[in-house]
Amino acid sequence: MPLTARRAHLILLLLAALSLASLLASATLGSVALNGSELWQGLSALISAQDSTLAATLLELRLQRALVAWVTGASLALAGVMMQALLRNPLADPYVLGVSGGASAGALLAMLLGASIWVVDMSAVAGAIAISLLLLLLARDELRSGGGSPLLLLTGVILASGCGALVTLMLSIAPDSSLRGMVFWLIGDLSGSELRLLPWLVLAIALAFGLKAARGINLLALHGEMAATFGIRVGQLRYGLFGFAALLTASAVTGAGSIGFLGLIVPHACRFALGPDHRLLLPSAAISGGLLLVLADTLSRTLIAPQQLPVGVITALIGVPAFLLQLRQVRRSGTC
Repeated sequence: MPLTARRAHLILLLLAALSLASLLASATLGSVALNGSELWQGLSALISAQDSTLAATLLELRLQRALVAWVTGASLALAGVMMQALLRNPLADPYVLGVSGGASAGALLAMLLGASIWVVDMSAVAGAIAISLLLLLLARDELRSGGGSPLLLLTGVILASGCGALVTLMLSIAPDSSLRGMVFWLIGDLSGSELRLLPWLVLAIALAFGLKAARGINLLALHGEMAATFGIRVGQLRYGLFGFAALLTASAVTGAGSIGFLGLIVPHACRFALGPDHRLLLPSAAISGGLLLVLADTLSRTLIAPQQLPVGVITALIGVPAFLLQLRQVRRSGTC
């Protein structure tokens, strides 16, 4: 079915409604469940800034965590769409260029040195930026071209492997008092996350860029080097896709640790269900990614409550079979 404005709007409204429902479900579920009346009372207390009740306190904590999960999932999914268009590979992942590895190495180094939480966050950002700049320096000629970016991909894989070696080294020498927190951060954990404005700004600006450049992204993903013949500034577009994908990945990793598979399975699933048009694919993948991570985080809090699982475990358990299924579909279609 061809894309129409009415159909696109209906799909996005449905996904937005499901996201809102997932946020409300996340707020009510947990080791202490809230019924409908308690949820309403808690919302009223939060809106009117009245004295905090137990329901209002639980609601505030859970909503904050759910919102962090949503913006993290949306950022990873949107980065996945951009990375797949940049590399012209539907199975590309936002972590494939090593940005996540740089953030992990920076964060674990700060944890190993016993730094405070804000220093850990800043170290993760610094590591992600350092790897992004190094990758940009090593593969700048490839980014200017319109090809399939084999050099960019291979350089990213090598840098990710190097960061992985550093992470393994730090884990092997870490004291027992720090090891558990470092492992949880690597797996992906939202238990200590804080709601911040910056990830939302990065997501909004990246999505605005993607929607503005959607026509060029369609041509780049389909035709590669021939996109320039249609008047597309291929080099500028690819620099933009690389930059925003790196920023989105760094923002997500800094806030929640390394959460795998979202940037891989969500864009591909949306492409399979809704088609390859990035005018719909970009916003739908972002909303779907946020929705999926909120649901995964709710499961991580409730499966063995009051004990909590790292949300990265849930996304991996969902992502592995989903990836294998998608890989089988891609092989059947003859695209890899």
